[in-house]
Amino acid sequence: MIGYLHLRRRLIDRISSTWIVLSVVLLLLLPLAIGLGLAIESLPIVKAFPLRELLTSSDWSPMEEKFGFYTFIISPVWVTAIAFVLSAPVCILSAIYLTQYAHARVLYTMNLIIDVMAGIPSVVYGVGGVLVVVPFIKDHLTPLFNINSSGYSVLAGGIVLAIMSIPYMLNMLIDIFKGMPLEIKEASLSLGADVWQTVKFVLIRKGSSGIVAALGLGISKSLGETIAVLMVVGNVARIPQNMFQPGYPLPALLANNYGDMMSIPAYEAALMFAALILFLIIMLFNVFTNILIYKQTKE
Repeated sequence: MIGYLHLRRRLIDRISSTWIVLSVVLLLLLPLAIGLGLAIESLPIVKAFPLRELLTSSDWSPMEEKFGFYTFIISPVWVTAIAFVLSAPVCILSAIYLTQYAHARVLYTMNLIIDVMAGIPSVVYGVGGVLVVVPFIKDHLTPLFNINSSGYSVLAGGIVLAIMSIPYMLNMLIDIFKGMPLEIKEASLSLGADVWQTVKFVLIRKGSSGIVAALGLGISKSLGETIAVLMVVGNVARIPQNMFQPGYPLPALLANNYGDMMSIPAYEAALMFAALILFLIIMLFNVFTNILIYKQTKE
């Protein structure tokens, strides 16, 4: 009887270990399979045009077989940079206040609000951007700089994207600061430091790798956001010279055109190449973020 139970336990352990390993392998192979599929579908456009011309040209006219992706690469950089500048300080300072200064009831209420914000569909954020952000930029912001703008701009996309990114980054940052060992804070306070000095020189430094990871995940999500940005960014295929001009990010290019012009093989391959560029940008950014996290952990 004991031998039977031992054999049964070993069999269950082996089956469980096999499923765990298969799950990990599947997760590792999934991005590789996606990237490989996009690369294969992109081969016709890569073979027909020099890679340098595709990446550095801003001339986009598919009917004339002109495929310059530079405009679509620069626009998401504008939008994401604006979103990061607007959202990162707000999220970090809010997380510090909620975990180190605010009453527990305030934190509980904010957690409910964060959950609600995270659950709102992106199209609703886009509608809000069209009704509020775009008119604000057109009627109140651009007159301050003597600039004529319709309001549909990379700035509008950045503001909407910043609002959408806040619940994700803030939720992770709250968990990071809440997870700090209480002994570290008490040791700092016992040495005569006040709460802000403890936060600035102890907690932020201790949680620097987690903060970088939270902000990095927020940016990665921002790079791939489509519907809300598409509704307010303007979708004009030219390089924006300032933040009040419209742009055309890669996700918007795919959402607007995929399925409409698939009868043109070169156009289909071009859109697959656009998806491949976006995929590689996000992958490279995640690699860079992980390198920063590794360095922060080693310090």
